[in-house]
Amino acid sequence: MSRLLGYAGGHKKLTILGCTLSGVSAALSLMPYVCIWLAVQGAFRAFPSLSQATGLERFGWMAVAFAGASILVYFGALMCTHLAAFHTARNMRRTAIDHAVDLPLGFFSSNQTGRLRKIIDDNAGMTETLLAHELPDLVGAIVTPVVALVLLFVFDWRMGLVCLIPMIVSIWLMTLMMGGKNAKFFERYQIQLENMSSEAVEYIRGIPVVKVFQQTVHSFKNFYQAIMSYKELASGYAMSCRTPLVWFTTVLNGTFLLLIPMGMLMTAAAGGDGWDVLLNMIFYILFAPACGGMMNRIMYASQALMEADEAIRKLNLILEQKPLAEPAHPQSPSGHSVVFKNVTFTYPGADRPALQHASFTVPEGATVALVGPSGGGKTTAATLIPRFWDAQEGSVQVGGVDVRQISTRDLMAQVAFVFQDTRLFKASLLENIRAARPSASREEALQAAHAAQCDDILEKLPDGIDTVVGAKGVYLSGGEQQRIALARAILKDAPIVLLDEATAFADPENEYQIQKAFESLTRGKTVLMVAHRLSTIQNADRILVLSEGQILQSGTHQQLLEQKGLYAQMWQNYQTSAQWKVGKEAVQ
Repeated sequence: MSRLLGYAGGHKKLTILGCTLSGVSAALSLMPYVCIWLAVQGAFRAFPSLSQATGLERFGWMAVAFAGASILVYFGALMCTHLAAFHTARNMRRTAIDHAVDLPLGFFSSNQTGRLRKIIDDNAGMTETLLAHELPDLVGAIVTPVVALVLLFVFDWRMGLVCLIPMIVSIWLMTLMMGGKNAKFFERYQIQLENMSSEAVEYIRGIPVVKVFQQTVHSFKNFYQAIMSYKELASGYAMSCRTPLVWFTTVLNGTFLLLIPMGMLMTAAAGGDGWDVLLNMIFYILFAPACGGMMNRIMYASQALMEADEAIRKLNLILEQKPLAEPAHPQSPSGHSVVFKNVTFTYPGADRPALQHASFTVPEGATVALVGPSGGGKTTAATLIPRFWDAQEGSVQVGGVDVRQISTRDLMAQVAFVFQDTRLFKASLLENIRAARPSASREEALQAAHAAQCDDILEKLPDGIDTVVGAKGVYLSGGEQQRIALARAILKDAPIVLLDEATAFADPENEYQIQKAFESLTRGKTVLMVAHRLSTIQNADRILVLSEGQILQSGTHQQLLEQKGLYAQMWQNYQTSAQWKVGKEAVQ
């Protein structure tokens, strides 16, 4: 609660005021029972001459007044807690987003968007319910038994003890449902929800594949397994609570099984004072349901507290992620060369390095290509330059300066990158291109689009460069998206260009257009290119062959072919695949 209220800021006082008012409301809500009992007592004592009973009307109006006051005070309490809850949830989301903005880009590539959305948005919303409803109800549920204990023992301590026994038993049953092996349920529950949310996003993206091949959700094993794991967890928890919950409900509603026989025995034993005992029993009969409602509120409030505790814990997992350290005394690079010096990097949680003691240089104005088997460390090397991650050993230098000694703003101004997984906003193509340089004019964006060979794309769209992507059925193919991303990079006009499988999703026509766009993008720039299509890097000034995080070969295309190593084998395989044709072999 202290961590949660820490997000409330100046509205913390509203939460405290709301909880206080809820406690006052809880105390006021018990007073009508006393008023009704006093009225019943007056009526019994005047029986059978009810016309001579005094104070009945007064006690009736007092009961109404206490009930009305309780409602009004509770309404005021909820107004306070709701305002505080909304501001707290907003501050939680803002704090998480502000912190996430400063995290290294690698954090987002290793965390699925569905999971992050669940942690930040849904968990903040979960705390709204706690602060707005459950917390004031919990305070009321704590105040109620204090007042109730006084009332239970004011009139007849024996009947009060009979009413107290079910309450004590119900608390024990609550600990069975929420303690022991179920204590970590909400932690596991949130994990399953996050898994299901992230896998659902991936499943929705793959729906075209599902439809084309007439598959079902069972074909997406990860999503199906996430659903089944959630089902097993939720149903297992429900079944483990089945017996305690049945007894909890039975005990709370079974107070009369003890109270009425006890009252009858006490009435018979009292002899001439039996009427007073009977009157006291009537009060406890009226008051017992209030005790049951109180215990239900405690149970639901306790559950909400466990959920909120887990929500805060999950949010802290993001807040505990350390942003990349900004240099105390930033240095400016002198030139645009890129140098890797004995660089070793291991991804968080991985058991082996993705890059091991890698050393190479990309001279200013030169083009260096990285090739090799999948998982060899090519993309890792490219992402270390703009500090998606920081190397654990060695250094990555730009212009003779370690990237860790360059301010983030200056470093990002030095680098433009186009990756195979292109991300376009649901905005106009103009705004998507200008994301690289928001101050650019419309004419400059159009020139960049022209240089990126996007003219045919703009011509076929209803509003040209002002067409909103993703709206009214306007979508671009993978190759077209890559060309828009290239226009964005061209507009940025950074001296260092990183290309990671930029033609991966392009058809032959789009690949041809992209290759032409490369000429505009890379002219006079320092270029590091990651490629699988070896035809795209034949003219590179230097080619590095990476496998299992190590540089195995280095040289030009012709030099590597002459070495007859891994590159020559890859080239032969590439040539063979390029000659492959669909059709029947000629029959001899």
